[in-house]
Amino acid sequence: MKTSNSSLKVFINLSKILTESSRRFNGGLDGIGFNEFVVLFHLNQMSDKKIRRIDLAEKMGFTASGITRILAPMEKIGLIQKEAAARDARVSYVTITPSGERNLKETLEKTESFFEEIFPSNRLKNIDDLSKWLIERGGMVK
Repeated sequence: MKTSNSSLKVFINLSKILTESSRRFNGGLDGIGFNEFVVLFHLNQMSDKKIRRIDLAEKMGFTASGITRILAPMEKIGLIQKEAAARDARVSYVTITPSGERNLKETLEKTESFFEEIFPSNRLKNIDDLSKWLIERGGMVK
């Protein structure tokens, strides 16, 4: 059966790019994987450098328990720290530590060419349009 649905082809190709990129990203950095990078990236984007755990889970497309599994080792090595909410003990925040900020900065410097290789700006004229569309569809990086 042959299909000509271009949306399906884009989705399949994007899935492959994401899988391969995640594998290369995870193998090429010193102790930080792609999910950890995204956590640090989101924390760094927040004006006060913190976010509720459940909001972080939603931004990343994880469940509450899934984000906990990512955050626990990050806290252990000092990239992030937990912070209790002053008004509600049931709410906890995640904050980026100075070590996490340094790690994020170093990672961004190391991966600049990596990201350009994945989405070469000189060949993708509508990358901004794709980014805007993804944000409209529920993306988290504006």
